[in-house]
Amino acid sequence: MKKLYLARADKKIFGVCGGIGESYDIDPTLIRLIWVVGTIFTGFVPGIIAYILFWLIMPLNPERGDMPGPQI
Repeated sequence: MKKLYLARADKKIFGVCGGIGESYDIDPTLIRLIWVVGTIFTGFVPGIIAYILFWLIMPLNPERGDMPGPQI
């Protein structure tokens, strides 16, 4: 089973949509568009609350090499 992680590299706000896109091999821009349209049609509040909950629950991706640190 694939795990969801926040994106480290392809993020616009907190990396939620980028992480979902990376996890399922879908273009993160498509995920963002779907999220925005869904948020607009549900009256904004549910989409914003869901985004914040995803951001609080999803961990950072430990396997990505985008972290600063010593280069060996």
